[in-house]
Amino acid sequence: MRKKKDKGMQINYLDLIPEKNQSLKWHTDLKDRVILEVENTGIMNKIAQTVFNKPRFTKVHLDAQGSFIWPLVDGKRTVTDIALLVKDEFGEAAEPLYPRIIKYFQIVESYHFIKFVNMPQK
Repeated sequence: MRKKKDKGMQINYLDLIPEKNQSLKWHTDLKDRVILEVENTGIMNKIAQTVFNKPRFTKVHLDAQGSFIWPLVDGKRTVTDIALLVKDEFGEAAEPLYPRIIKYFQIVESYHFIKFVNMPQK
């Protein structure tokens, strides 16, 4: 179990409950892979969209495990609950299970795709 050190506070990611960002649009493709649609906002993005014909949305394609995990993020299950379901679905292919799933949630949280409903306050 990895713990994050944040200004003297230790956070056990396995106990956290992730919830999807409700403003984030997503769908699945023909291979049942999840595609997140991230809107490019802000003045620099608006200029790039106008001048350089950049897209308004960036599409983020999740891999097989990420696509399996994404629908399980419901604001009720803990990271541990989700990890056990991943283990049941992927078996040895999910190993190293806990470091890998913690890194997944750290990354999607850093992009504001999810938040943790029970994250301790700083």
